[in-house]
Amino acid sequence: MELTDQNGIVFTAQVNAKSWRKAETSASEFADWAGAVSGKLGVRTENGFEIIDAGVQIFEKKAKEPKPDVAAAEAGAS
Repeated sequence: MELTDQNGIVFTAQVNAKSWRKAETSASEFADWAGAVSGKLGVRTENGFEIIDAGVQIFEKKAKEPKPDVAAAEAGAS
């Protein structure tokens, strides 16, 4: 797997088949998701870095509840 950060640096990681299948399953179950890759920073490559002992985890992104308007709450309390 190759990931590119906002600066164009490429991170290359090998994830075992079981972890990859689990991540794919999780991603297909969530309407909106985000992923995290873990591991140790390895050797520099031509475009970036290698990630050693890489792992991947998928999380469901949930919509944030809008914060109550403090000014409106204070006005209602008067």
